Amino acid sequence: MPSLTVENYIKTIYQLSVDSGGSSATTGKIADSLGVSPGTVTSMLKTLSDNQLATYTPYEGVRLTRSGQRLALKMLRRHRLIELFLVQTLGMSWDEVHEEAENMEHAMSDELISRLEKYLGYPQVDPHGDPIPKEDGSLQNPEGKSLVSCSRGDRFCLIRVLDQSSEFLRYLSDAGLALGIEGTVQSNHSEAGVVTVKVDGAETTMGRQAAAKLFVTPIEQSASRFDERT
Repeated sequence: MPSLTVENYIKTIYQLSVDSGGSSATTGKIADSLGVSPGTVTSMLKTLSDNQLATYTPYEGVRLTRSGQRLALKMLRRHRLIELFLVQTLGMSWDEVHEEAENMEHAMSDELISRLEKYLGYPQVDPHGDPIPKEDGSLQNPEGKSLVSCSRGDRFCLIRVLDQSSEFLRYLSDAGLALGIEGTVQSNHSEAGVVTVKVDGAETTMGRQAAAKLFVTPIEQSASRFDERT
């Protein structure tokens, strides 16, 4: 049974690889994500390699093996189902659940996770719009595009938030931006570096870097997407 530390490393490596388009995760980025020293990361990467969970190449980075990917998806499945449970059943807000799920995901059995999934009605996505891996490890990423790629006048439905830091999620909540919300792009100025959207009659202006962290679908495609989620 993998240790808590191994599970955290595997999940972090997987996410960094996905975020970089499939590239190897570097020692520096892993260290930053986990808040540890590069030397500590290097030692763990050698352990993961010895246990055939990852392939580590000094000065290049690390990639997960098939076994490592299966473990990463298993942990993501646990994490995202727990987050959804905390929101839907215990009424926690989407900016509160990450740390709680981090603590709980290592302690729950596969059987309990399966029952939790059934209890929640076999959901497709978590409270932030991230897809929930199936029990067989399959994962279907939702279709959509970044808000920063939308043009003036485009109507959209918010389906996913890539930055799940508490501060960013609270900012979105204060701006009235939640999953399933519909809005219109009022302006998108690449020169000024800002995007303005109108939601429920109120306008919000954000930097393009923030807008790039929001995934949306055209309004006419939003209904079936969120019927599946709920």
